[in-house]
Amino acid sequence: MVSRETGQGFVVRTAADLADAGPTFAEETTPLARAAEHIVLARQGAMERPAMARPQRTRVMVVANQKGGVGKTTSTVNLAAALAQLGQRVLVIDLDPQGNASTALNIEHRRGVPSTYDLLVNEDKLADVMQPCPDQGGLWVVPATIDLAGAEIELVSIVARESRLQKAIMAHEWVGTAEEAGDERFDYVLVDCPPSLGLLTLNALVAGEEMVIPIQAEYYALEGLGMLLETVEMVKKHLNQRLEVSTILLTMYDARTRLASNVAEEVREHFGDTVLKTYIPRSVRVSEAPSYSQTVMTYDPGSPGALSYLEAAREMAKKGAQR
Repeated sequence: MVSRETGQGFVVRTAADLADAGPTFAEETTPLARAAEHIVLARQGAMERPAMARPQRTRVMVVANQKGGVGKTTSTVNLAAALAQLGQRVLVIDLDPQGNASTALNIEHRRGVPSTYDLLVNEDKLADVMQPCPDQGGLWVVPATIDLAGAEIELVSIVARESRLQKAIMAHEWVGTAEEAGDERFDYVLVDCPPSLGLLTLNALVAGEEMVIPIQAEYYALEGLGMLLETVEMVKKHLNQRLEVSTILLTMYDARTRLASNVAEEVREHFGDTVLKTYIPRSVRVSEAPSYSQTVMTYDPGSPGALSYLEAAREMAKKGAQR
């Protein structure tokens, strides 16, 4: 096939011409086409990321903050997906009756689906209620259904009600050291807590060894944090001596404002090296992803939000290796 020239001097290029054009044609594509190409390349890059060294034992990490709207669930699912992309085997336990973590990870969580309610109230085995994440290999999820909203009332009269989650996690054959659980072990168990300090969060604090606290880079960031830390100390004293705040993550950081940098400076002054150097910027893509039942790590892997969560996960993993 050859190019044809019209009477007005306009050249009509054939498919063969376009194929030979290479970079010239790429330069003439629409912004939408270039954005689509960028996403495809980013996703290919995400799948080819080099794996990080796995921890020698399962790290059970509780993501909690009784203040709502700080990016707790968003951080849970994106850190989990980022760790999975870095070659880790990850389990997410959705302990929030709203089930937002289950939605973001594309896990069915309608009433009747085996869930954290069955894990806590009916003492079902962990293996019977977890599901593989369809969009990310190496990631499993225990979903939350609306039934979980009544679990706190049902647990009140049960003996050792605060340690039911710990018992369920430790009973699974994939939880433990490399010698105990082998290569199939979970490297990370991330527990997404509701925005309260009730029995569900207490179960998580008793089950966990490490605590991750997302803090929004806003004026009220430290409000209520004292109460949370008091609860942690009380749990550590009476129920779980291993628990410690290992990670604080600054979220919704707006680099254009002086307020965000002041809050970050204050948080780092209070908590030192516990605060990750990586902060999570305000990002439309991060907010959009759950509406498509995805994390930003799969929705737009090349976006600033995704790259920030990836770096935060890498930093968190490296800090754990030094423990």
